[in-house]
Amino acid sequence: MSSIVADARQDGDQEPGGDAPPARRFDLGGQLLRLWEAVWRPGILLAIVFFFWWLASAQEWMPHYLVPTPGQVWDRMAQDWSSLMYHSYVTLWETVVGFVIASVLGLATAVLIAYSRTMDKALYPIVLFAQVIPKIAIAPLLVVWFGNGLAPKIILAVLIAFFPVVVSGVAGLRSTDPELLELSATMGASRWQTFRKIRFPNALPHLMAGEKVAVTLAVVGAVVGEFVGASEGLGYVLLLANGNLDSAMLFAALILMSLIGILLFVVVEVAEALLIPWHASRRSTTPLTTS
Repeated sequence: MSSIVADARQDGDQEPGGDAPPARRFDLGGQLLRLWEAVWRPGILLAIVFFFWWLASAQEWMPHYLVPTPGQVWDRMAQDWSSLMYHSYVTLWETVVGFVIASVLGLATAVLIAYSRTMDKALYPIVLFAQVIPKIAIAPLLVVWFGNGLAPKIILAVLIAFFPVVVSGVAGLRSTDPELLELSATMGASRWQTFRKIRFPNALPHLMAGEKVAVTLAVVGAVVGEFVGASEGLGYVLLLANGNLDSAMLFAALILMSLIGILLFVVVEVAEALLIPWHASRRSTTPLTTS
C-alpha cells in the first residue's frame, strides 16, 4: 500500500513533460510581509489598551496602589529582572513538562477510546468526572502528598490540560472517512498502517486545536499549584506581591504569565503549520505560513 501511495505521489508531483517541479526558494520579503500582516492588528489593539491604561493612571482615576502606571510596572520589572526571569523559568518549566505529559497521556487515552467500545464506556466517564472536579480543590491534597516541590504543579498542569487533548483526539480519530478505512482494509493494510497513514493524519487538525487549548490551560494549572504551596514561580510572586500590596509587581507577574502563554501558543501554532500545511484552516487563517 505504501509503495502504491509513494508512486502516486511521485507521478502527481511531476509535470506532464516528465520533469520535476522547480525547488521552492525562500522569499524573505514575502515572509516579512506576512509577519507584518499577522502582527499589526493586535499591535494596534495593544497600543490602545496601554494608552487607556496610561490615561487612567496618569489622571489618577484610580489610586496608584490599585492600578500602577505602565512606567512604574516597567521600572519594577527592570529593577527585579533577574528574579522575575528565574521565577518565570520555573513556571515555564512546570507548564512545558505538564503539557507534554498531558499530550502523551491524552493521545494514548483518545486512541484507546476511539478503537475500543469497552474502553470508551469505561474511560470516558472517568475522564469527564476528573475534569469537572475543581482543580483548586485538590491542589492542597497534592501538596500534602507530594510536598512543595515541582511535582504538584506539574500534576495540576497535566490534569487541566489532559481533557482538551482527549476530547479533540477522540473527535479527530472518529471523523475518518469510512470509505478510506474500507479502502485500506481492501488493500491489506494492517491496523497500525491504517492508523499511521489515515487515522492519525486525519485527526491532526482536531488534535492540534485541542493542543492549543491545552497549552494555555497548562499555564493556569502550574500557577494554581504555585498558589497553594511554593517558594518559587510566578504564582508565588503574585502571592507575595498581593500580601505586600505591591501592585506594580502584580502587574509585572501577570504580564510575564501572559507572555509565557502566548509563547507556548505560538510554538504549538508553528508545530501545527509544520504538521498539517495541507489543511484548509492553515491556508485561510495563518498568514505566517502561507506559501
